[in-house]
Amino acid sequence: MTDRPRIAFQGEAGANSDEACRAYFPDHQPVAHAAFEDAFEAVRSGDCALAMIPVENSIAGRVADVHHLLPSSGLAIVGERFKPIRFQLMANPGTRLKDVRTVASMPIALGQCRRTLRRLGVATEPAGDTAGAAKALAARPDASRAAIAPALAAELYGLTILLTDIEDEAHNTTRFLVMSADRDAPRPAAGAPCVTSFVFRVRNIPAALFKAMGGFATNGVNMTKLESYMENGVFTATFFYAEVDGRPEDAPLARALEELSFFSDHFEVLGVFAADPFRGAPVSPPRTRP
Repeated sequence: MTDRPRIAFQGEAGANSDEACRAYFPDHQPVAHAAFEDAFEAVRSGDCALAMIPVENSIAGRVADVHHLLPSSGLAIVGERFKPIRFQLMANPGTRLKDVRTVASMPIALGQCRRTLRRLGVATEPAGDTAGAAKALAARPDASRAAIAPALAAELYGLTILLTDIEDEAHNTTRFLVMSADRDAPRPAAGAPCVTSFVFRVRNIPAALFKAMGGFATNGVNMTKLESYMENGVFTATFFYAEVDGRPEDAPLARALEELSFFSDHFEVLGVFAADPFRGAPVSPPRTRP
């Protein structure tokens, strides 16, 4: 047992989410969960203090299902973290690269390492999780097989890394949201770079979205994200997930949100949190491989 606070993530031990937990919350004990709902429940129940939830990737786009789960999670967004994604080709000890015939990993990871896999001339096999593919290979050793997973998975499951950093794009980055059951967590101080995250559903009237967005433009509020998703299969009522710079207490954003609320029949702030410095980092140059 440990007295360390616990942080929940979705996936197997050794996944990118696990690496993110260890990198950004080294004083917390990462706890794996099979589904995002399970990770949310662990925080709601008090079993875990926080959850580290991936929401988007610079190549693959948004993580499926997460945005429509956030409003119903009962949790608050209290932070964001950006993690560069580095994939390793790993195999059972003693396996030679030239003997590998099949590589397993989750489909997104296989797609993000396409050039290396084509150069090796190997078959690919989909798995539900990157670290899960590594775990399965460790449980059933096979000198003709390898897995693509983060370096942590090789360490945890006793595998040997055959090739390092095989992702096609150097800018491959995943953004995570840090979730807490404390909906009254302290907000960033006035003037500090921060993000307000919210969901809304516009009224079913002509030009409602256009009018709802007008307040952000006229008040000079920078909107960094606006994504739509359907709820309960209803085609006439689309929900939107949005993020803007600033705090709701700031006068320009307060005016913009007031105008948004007038044209919406549902509005909810999910979190107000410090902007990660990674947002202003320069983009990595293109990666070239033979």
